[in-house]
Amino acid sequence: MGRPDFFARVYAAVRAIPRGRVATYGQVAAMIGVPQGARAVGWALRALSPAAARSVPWHRVVGAGGRISPRAGPGPELQRRRLRAEGVTFRGAVVDMKRHSVVAGASRPRPRPRAR
Repeated sequence: MGRPDFFARVYAAVRAIPRGRVATYGQVAAMIGVPQGARAVGWALRALSPAAARSVPWHRVVGAGGRISPRAGPGPELQRRRLRAEGVTFRGAVVDMKRHSVVAGASRPRPRPRAR
């Protein structure tokens, strides 16, 4: 699987997230058949050109548990504003995943396996 193909699949999956709904990076990865690809989904979204960002609703992708992923610049606040404009509600600093997740029952991240 080449990078352009992977990025195109990520962008298509993100475009399919309805207005007022969100998916986590891991959920997007699972949607495109790469269940361990959450970080790569983040890389794909970071690689969006300004022109492409107008057609890919990147703001609908959040971190595990509904967190707005921290990054430099105005991105996190812009993401929060765009989500609120679509009617997405927050519980404190995180998206109310029970109400807004595209995946039923996605209210918190799965526990990570412990290192042995």
